[in-house]
Amino acid sequence: MFSSLSFAGDIYDKFPEQIKANEKYVFYSHGFIVEGTNPTPKNERWGVYEFPAIKKSLADSQYNLIAYHRPKGTDPFVHAKSLANDVRKLLKKGVEANHITIMGFSRGAFITSLTSHYLEKTPVNTVLLAGCGRIVSNKYSDIKMNGAFLSIYETTDGAVTCEKLKNRSPQLTSFDEISITTGEEHGAFYRPIHEWVVPVKQWVIEKSS
Repeated sequence: MFSSLSFAGDIYDKFPEQIKANEKYVFYSHGFIVEGTNPTPKNERWGVYEFPAIKKSLADSQYNLIAYHRPKGTDPFVHAKSLANDVRKLLKKGVEANHITIMGFSRGAFITSLTSHYLEKTPVNTVLLAGCGRIVSNKYSDIKMNGAFLSIYETTDGAVTCEKLKNRSPQLTSFDEISITTGEEHGAFYRPIHEWVVPVKQWVIEKSS
């Protein structure tokens, strides 16, 4: 669904044509498997990635949700720079930095961490879901986060704590981390289960208030 008007609670798959400075905005970046044309692809181990249902569950009357469906072969660095520019557009329209949240899962979390890094000292809110695996923690050790930061990870997954990322990010204003244990490994974030959706929405609303 693409909405041409900006009312809190809307879901956008493109950057909104109209921005209201007094409203709040959340960007959600999906995992790698969704890149392409299918919004509900299936992984043999973790099942169906329910992108439409995730967007619906993350939507809230307190903010507008922007969730792009990335094409196959998307360069994460290029997309992160584009996402950072979208955040800057909101800021130029008068939206306060703490009224903007960037959020992502897996590859989307990597893109989100890059976006926070590119925004440098801009204190937007950032949520990483299963975001601190090998790539974020070690291979790209120059990535630093800014503003308020929430990490949620599944204890049976390979991507766990974001402590390393937190420790090398001096511009953070706060850090919260939640572990969940569903036994579903990476697939815990393939569906909008309450274990992660509820705390994410509570945190976003609290930090943007």
